[in-house]
Amino acid sequence: MTWIVIGAIALVLVISVVGVYNKLITFKNRYQNGFAQIEVQLKRRYDLIPNLVETVKGYMAHERETLEAVIRARNEAASGLQRAANDPGDPDAIKNLASAEGVLGGAMGRLLALAEAYPDLKASENMKQLTEELTSTENKVSFARQAFNDAVTTYNTFRQSFPAVILAGTFGHVQDASLLEFDSAAIAEAPKVSFS
Repeated sequence: MTWIVIGAIALVLVISVVGVYNKLITFKNRYQNGFAQIEVQLKRRYDLIPNLVETVKGYMAHERETLEAVIRARNEAASGLQRAANDPGDPDAIKNLASAEGVLGGAMGRLLALAEAYPDLKASENMKQLTEELTSTENKVSFARQAFNDAVTTYNTFRQSFPAVILAGTFGHVQDASLLEFDSAAIAEAPKVSFS
């Protein structure tokens, strides 16, 4: 009878450990998938930015410094995205991406604010289409970022809960994943890109 009780306890422990492991993997996969959705939308935005710069270049030739700042910020954000995509659980990579996105948002805001002073540019069909696509993409980035942050919160909460907190390190889950929070000081609000 003693061996049956010991065997039952061992079985319960094994099932519990397997359950913790499977949940950790499930929640990690969810936040990695959430980041992949952000990556898709950010790449789309990064692809639109050179088109926007080309569109405004002819109208804003003397604003070369602003245009170059947008391209530099875009390239830095794209590099940050690549580093974060390699390991969405790396807090430093996520922090660097958020910082680069803040710089890009500020540069885009300045560009769009300057574009307001050019009536011919505002009336351009190409500019209207690009700004509409950028606005749509910004909304998709926001939704994807919220889904990612929700998945990260679920993962972190489970990882920090008992008994997962005891077992997580053993299974290679040694640190919390980081939320992706864009610098609200650099991006006070989403750039208004309506040229109506």
